[in-house]
Amino acid sequence: MAEPTAVNSQITDAVTQSNVKVVGEAPAMAMGAIYQSLAHSTGMLYENAVNAAQQNNVTAQAATTMGVATLYSVDTEALKSAGKAK
Repeated sequence: MAEPTAVNSQITDAVTQSNVKVVGEAPAMAMGAIYQSLAHSTGMLYENAVNAAQQNNVTAQAATTMGVATLYSVDTEALKSAGKAK
């Protein structure tokens, strides 16, 4: 037990209880911070996956457009070389 001091025992008890409360809540606060970090990381993961899918779709559309344009231009060039194009 602590040595008697000039401070009221009710004050020392209140401070002691406050310190015990803080130490007792520390594991729960740490787990809360870990869960919050995990949720944020998972959200960023999905945002990046959606962005990658969107970029992939844009690339696929551009490739399709270039392929179709190439197909149309091959027919036109073949007709021009045969002298049938107008």
